[in-house]
Amino acid sequence: MGFTIGGSRGTKEFRSGVRRRGRTSECTTVAEYTGLWGWDAVPGARAAAPARDCSCGHTNCVAPGAHPLDFAPTVPGGATLDEVTEVWGEYPGAAILLPVGRTFDLIEVSAEAGRRALVRMERMGLPLGPVTVTPDGRAQFFVAPGAAAELPQLLYRMGWDDADLDLRALGHGAFLTAPPSDHAGLGPADWLRRPALDCAGGPPQARLLLGTLAYTCHRFRR
Repeated sequence: MGFTIGGSRGTKEFRSGVRRRGRTSECTTVAEYTGLWGWDAVPGARAAAPARDCSCGHTNCVAPGAHPLDFAPTVPGGATLDEVTEVWGEYPGAAILLPVGRTFDLIEVSAEAGRRALVRMERMGLPLGPVTVTPDGRAQFFVAPGAAAELPQLLYRMGWDDADLDLRALGHGAFLTAPPSDHAGLGPADWLRRPALDCAGGPPQARLLLGTLAYTCHRFRR
């Protein structure tokens, strides 16, 4: 493997240099997620191209570059830059992962359907939270926690339960690769709609977006 995350460093000077660099880049980004938006964050594994070997070191890794590092602590929402640096300095180069199911769930659709749905929602004036896009072509809409458990019933009530939709909800136990981290060795995650103070801390209920997302997914598949 071409790199190691969270491994040993040879000297105190090297460790200090890593922490100074991390404080101005990775740690600043993590601190924005924790301090400004109130999200928990976890140091995540990376995958090296072209073989996508995972930095966790397990040859049979089932999610290369898309899972938390073993024994890595969670940086809680509200953590300051100094508090983030204290933790993240031990994991330079780690991907930024956000635990799903705590302050938000995700509704995931294809990136193209997500882009079309987002334009439609903005024109309709629907309440919206952040939206990410992954390098493997998925759009992920932030919604209030509980969406993953409620999704089958919500689709049933809206008459979409029998439709062949490329749509799923992610909840407790899942992790979001936060921009600009690399996702699974495929490239960086990005924002389709960036966090904003009026929505990041309280994303909309899934039922408010689900009808438009389901309709757009249905039309896109046709």
